[in-house]
Amino acid sequence: MTTLTRVVRNKLLTAAVTSKRASFYYNHHHCSSISSSTTSSTTKTTPSDVVSGAVPDVAADEEEEEDLVSYSNTVAFSALNPAMPTLLQPRVVVFDGVCHLCHRGVKWVIEADKHRKIKFCCLQSKAAEPYLRLCGLEREDVLRRFLFIEGPGLYHQASTAALRVMSYLPLPYSALSILLVVPTPLRDPVYDYVAKRRYDWFGKSEDCLVLKEKELLERFIDREEMMDQSGSDL
Repeated sequence: MTTLTRVVRNKLLTAAVTSKRASFYYNHHHCSSISSSTTSSTTKTTPSDVVSGAVPDVAADEEEEEDLVSYSNTVAFSALNPAMPTLLQPRVVVFDGVCHLCHRGVKWVIEADKHRKIKFCCLQSKAAEPYLRLCGLEREDVLRRFLFIEGPGLYHQASTAALRVMSYLPLPYSALSILLVVPTPLRDPVYDYVAKRRYDWFGKSEDCLVLKEKELLERFIDREEMMDQSGSDL
């Protein structure tokens, strides 16, 4: 019995030691796993990562602020610059005021334009200058091809300008604007051919011809300048 008891006791001691070793290895491995996961999670949320992630938002905010500043500057510039479209009148024909053919054309449009949609300005007047700057044109450009400013950022010359003016007139004249379907390279050569010879065929005056027919001046945006010029000539 003594020998049997000793054997049983040794077996129990061996089992206890094995259990303790297993518990130690488990606890050690579990703590290491927790420590590793904690370290990795801490690495993912380091302050440097948080700051770097916030940089795009700050940059986007700065870009939005710059856009707002640029826009407000543009609005302010529009209010101060007399050549901006918001301060100019739409549907203005700028034409060679000393050309007899051009003057006849203007008279015809005034008579046909019952609703008074189209306004006029002599190229030779100072009032034409902001319109030329707006379109990036020189006086020589308009001497070759008259100008029609339809609205902000929209202007036409030559045959297209003539047909766009027609589109604002009542029927049957507005029906002629259907000719806009004809390609410009086919229309403009006809216009240019006549424009180059208009002085020889129809004549040229020394002053703007509208001064001889002052009843037309109410349709001119430069009428005050024309009237002042007429008074000084007297």
